[in-house]
Amino acid sequence: MSREKAMDFLRINGMDAARIDPLTEARHMVAAMEEGLRGKAILPMIPTYLQADESVPEGKSAIVIDAGGTNFRCGLITFSENGPVLSRVQKRMMPGIGKPASWEEFIRFVADAVEPLTPYADDIGFCFSYSAVITPEIDGRVICIDKEVVITGAEGKLVGASLIEELERRGIRGKHCVILNDTAAVLLGGSATLDKNRCGGLIGQVSGTGTNTCCVLPLERIQKLGRPEKKRIIVNLESGMYDGLPRGEFDLLLDRQSHNPGMKWLEKLTAGVYLGELARLMLNAAAEEGLIVSETHEALSALGRFDSAVLDAWACGERLEICASGEDREFIQTLAKELFYRSARAMCANLLAILLLIDEGSDPDRPVVICAEGSLVQKGRCYRPALEELLESSTGELGRFTRLQVGEETTLPGAAAAALLNC
Repeated sequence: MSREKAMDFLRINGMDAARIDPLTEARHMVAAMEEGLRGKAILPMIPTYLQADESVPEGKSAIVIDAGGTNFRCGLITFSENGPVLSRVQKRMMPGIGKPASWEEFIRFVADAVEPLTPYADDIGFCFSYSAVITPEIDGRVICIDKEVVITGAEGKLVGASLIEELERRGIRGKHCVILNDTAAVLLGGSATLDKNRCGGLIGQVSGTGTNTCCVLPLERIQKLGRPEKKRIIVNLESGMYDGLPRGEFDLLLDRQSHNPGMKWLEKLTAGVYLGELARLMLNAAAEEGLIVSETHEALSALGRFDSAVLDAWACGERLEICASGEDREFIQTLAKELFYRSARAMCANLLAILLLIDEGSDPDRPVVICAEGSLVQKGRCYRPALEELLESSTGELGRFTRLQVGEETTLPGAAAAALLNC
């Protein structure tokens, strides 16, 4: 009975997963992708200028850097026949946390980490997980550095050129650097050891705190560049910005309360950073309507903010001792499951749209490999099975074949692959 009550509540407020039909929405979304390639839509479809089709050379090393969030990592990666081997790893807190740092201080910090590694490799792959425009030289011109990090004077600076200049000032010459974001790194890291002859195409997927995807397209398909070339590069969709999916009342409420209202609609429907807050808003409303008892609501309120890990536990029937009744347990479990199912349906639509865009994967012996990473797809006990089931049924209707390859810690190998394939 409580499950039906929860489903009625979701349907009335437009929050039920069934509102998103993956195949229907994919056909709408691919049109937005095509518009983005022409430079006319909300999906940026950012060229990374990175190649991904070749195999990474074995026995050659690259210096790798991952700067994003609160942590900075640096090390050396060598690809062997058994995969990437990571060595000489350093992990530090990013400059600009706690107190602001200047751009010059940040670059000196990066050079300090890189300098001991320079005798072992000339190529540097730099995963820079902040807003930057990628240049044809595969450098990144900073738009902004955000999250918890404050770096002053960064706007407009070229990341790779700044690092190479600082290394040369120290007498270290002959180094080359490429810049990429985390989604491209996931694609490259996940595909680095694949037999490309048995792969019908590549997609990169991030489903965790945030949401994004990327794919590989020939330059001639990216009409806004005006380069009629067959060369294939990775295109970063920034698909979290897509605004065409159905939204419910609590999506609109969350958006109004967010720091970026009117933006990143798909991400707000799908990403771990938002799912817990959606659940909190919905349960508050359910309590006001008398759908859960006041004792349960008080216990929920005492938890403060919910994260996706709590929501995953609830969806699996765990950590529900806070509920004052069995009916409340069922209500909350149903609501949590539906949020993950809806997220999976939205991501499935995103991936199907990419399949339509790249027009690959029709050979069962050469499926499109989806290289995925992030807390939801790696650890989600409801999300990942739902996504896999949806992909299997939906790609069958399209006559396409895919393989979901979930990785772990592929960012640094991806940065190494970017350097070794593109420097």
